[in-house]
Amino acid sequence: MVQTQTQPKIQFQQAPTTHPQWAYFEGKLVPIGDAKISIMTQVVNYGIGTFGGVRAYWNERENQLYVFRIDDHIRRFLNSGKLFNAQYTFTASEIRNAIIELLRREGYREDAYVRPLIYNATEDITPRMYDVEFRFACFTKPLGNYISLQVRAGTSSWRRVDDNIIPARGKVTGAYVNSALAKSEAHWNGFDEAIVLNQDGHVSEGSAMNLYIVRDGKLITSPVSDNILEGITRKTTLQLAHDLGIETTERSIDRTELYVADEVMFCGTGAQVAGVIEVDHRAIGDGKPGPITRKMQDAYFAVVRGENAKYKNWLTPVYT
Repeated sequence: MVQTQTQPKIQFQQAPTTHPQWAYFEGKLVPIGDAKISIMTQVVNYGIGTFGGVRAYWNERENQLYVFRIDDHIRRFLNSGKLFNAQYTFTASEIRNAIIELLRREGYREDAYVRPLIYNATEDITPRMYDVEFRFACFTKPLGNYISLQVRAGTSSWRRVDDNIIPARGKVTGAYVNSALAKSEAHWNGFDEAIVLNQDGHVSEGSAMNLYIVRDGKLITSPVSDNILEGITRKTTLQLAHDLGIETTERSIDRTELYVADEVMFCGTGAQVAGVIEVDHRAIGDGKPGPITRKMQDAYFAVVRGENAKYKNWLTPVYT
C-alpha cells in the first residue's frame, strides 16, 4: 500500500481550544451560557430544525477577518427552512447582521466557523411543522482544519437519505444522524472519513462534504439529483475549475470508479478542499493528493483568505 506524509504546499492552522463567549439568541447577543432551550422543544425531541455552516478566514497581512460567501450561505440556510415550510419573522438581513456582530464581539484574529440555527421551539410531543414556532439562533467558534487535508476514506454500509425521505439538499438537523452513523462507522473501521452511496448505489458524497473524482484530467462530481447537499464550496470549486481551464462534468459516479480514479477530492465548508489518498484500503493515484487537487487547494485558499482580487466580491470584511 502506497502512503505518504507529504503535506500540501500551504500550511494551515489547527483549531485552537478557545471557547466562544457570545451567542445570538431570541433577538439579541447574550453570553453563550445563557443561550439555552428547553428539553421539551421539538428540535430536541425530533430534530426539527435546520442549520448552516459559514467560514471566516483570517488575513494576517491585511489584519482582517473575511466571511466567505455569506449571502449565498444565508440563502441556502433559509431555503433549508423552506423544505419543512418553516414560518418565521426574522430576515436574511437580521441573520447577516447577527453573524457579523458575533464575529466582531468575539474579536477573532484566527480562522472561525459560524453556526446559524433555525429550530422548532414548540414544546409539544406531537411531531409536526404546522402550528409551531421556529426561532433563529447563532454562535461562532475558532476553527482551523475540520478534517485533514489528505484523507483515508471507506465506503459506508449506510446509504444517504433519499430526497423523498429526508431531503439531503438542505441541512436538516435530524438528517445528520445519517452522517453521524456513516462517520462513526468509518472511524470504527480505521478510516478518517466515509463515502456514502445513494439508494441506487451511486456515489453521493462524504459524511458531510461533497466529492469529486479525477479521470483523464477531468473533474467529475455527483449531480444534485443523487441526494447530495447543494454545497457552497462545491459551487465555488466548480467556478474555480472553470476559471482554471479544468474540464468538469456532473454525472452519477459508480463505486468502483473511485478505485480507478486518478484523484479523489472532498470539498465543503468544514472540509474545505481535501485530497482523498485511499478508498477502501486502495491507494488513489500514487497515494498522495494529485496535481488537480493541489491546484484546487491552492486556488481555494488564496480566494478565501483574500489573496486573489478577482474573487474579493465573495468576501465580507468583519472589521471596518
